[in-house]
Amino acid sequence: MGDITRVLARWRKGDSRALDELTPLVYDELRELAEHYMRLERGDHTLQPTALVHEAYLRLTGARRPRFENRVHFYGAAAQAMRRILVDHARRRLAQKRGEAPALVNLDEAETVGVDLRLDLVALDEALTSLAAIAARPARVVELRYFGGLSIEETAAVLDVAPATVKRHWAFARAWLYRALCAA
Repeated sequence: MGDITRVLARWRKGDSRALDELTPLVYDELRELAEHYMRLERGDHTLQPTALVHEAYLRLTGARRPRFENRVHFYGAAAQAMRRILVDHARRRLAQKRGEAPALVNLDEAETVGVDLRLDLVALDEALTSLAAIAARPARVVELRYFGGLSIEETAAVLDVAPATVKRHWAFARAWLYRALCAA
């Protein structure tokens, strides 16, 4: 059993000092995960990786007693928390923009206007929620693999299934999400 898993077990049993020990053990990996997410975001995003880590950590270590079984489970939950934070942020930004007229660009300026090809997190979240309604496990595989950065083997361990099952769910979910996002 790794250090993180041991600390999580102590925290789960009510040892309040375990939370203080957990922070330095997980912070760097959470920061890398946040930086990965932020690279997928638009360049003018107002949320910084450090703020994303801190907000996710606050959500994970909130008032209720934790249920994290091991390191992989913890990072999967962290990835899901970061996804929710980014989606909430994107929704707030869209809500602020409602009612604004689209910017008009003449053809001469059009050559210099960039096109943002980054993923629309709100659309992905909606598609993932729709997928979860019909196929919960493939949706969870996407959360763990894409948002959590877990390998096939780590995802299999979290879900307690064979790696081949994770590969099938991953292939299905990617194809399903592709169709859903292209139709949107």
